[in-house]
Amino acid sequence: MEISSALTRIRSDIPDSATLIVVTKTFPVSDVEILYELGERNFGENRDEEGSEKSKAVPEDVIWHFQGNIQSNKIRSIIGWADFIHSLDNQSHAKKINEVASSLGKSQQVFLQVNLDSGTGNENRSGIDPKNFEEFSDFLLSLKNVELAGVMGVAPLGIDPAPGFELLYELSLRLRTKKSSASFISAGMSGDYPIALRYGATHIRIGSSILGSR
Repeated sequence: MEISSALTRIRSDIPDSATLIVVTKTFPVSDVEILYELGERNFGENRDEEGSEKSKAVPEDVIWHFQGNIQSNKIRSIIGWADFIHSLDNQSHAKKINEVASSLGKSQQVFLQVNLDSGTGNENRSGIDPKNFEEFSDFLLSLKNVELAGVMGVAPLGIDPAPGFELLYELSLRLRTKKSSASFISAGMSGDYPIALRYGATHIRIGSSILGSR
């Protein structure tokens, strides 16, 4: 089976200390079921509708990761199925996540997304400006029903990803001085995960290298 062999190859590249998140966006729930049978338990989705549907179709021990753009009107639904939200970069969204999680009696685990494209002309991509890291991380840490798990970043477009991942690692170290348990680093996808691992990535988000092109 192609999925099985691709998964074996990726697993051999990733140390036991890192978590593989298989990104199943746009792929059918049958692929999630195959991956589950192969031992995977961490899956990533970019759209609330897909994640909500797939989460109901597989066993409850699956850990779901939402990593897409957050829409305010989808937050309640996302919190209903996502164990982790990787793409938080907006204070109003953080406030609403805190309010909804409180109403549901839940502490929502989140990653603070940092824009690693600073100085490249692509600053309009998702993520906070690194200059605002202290202020935004302090704000997240003040929210009672938001559990800050760590930092997340997407490699800059069209350039060597190493400096961006190095910056993310440095910000992670700064965050740990405020909250030692907020030590996760979500970084690295199919094209750059070996570099992300060199800079301390703890959560690798891989789709096409396992499931093929969409």
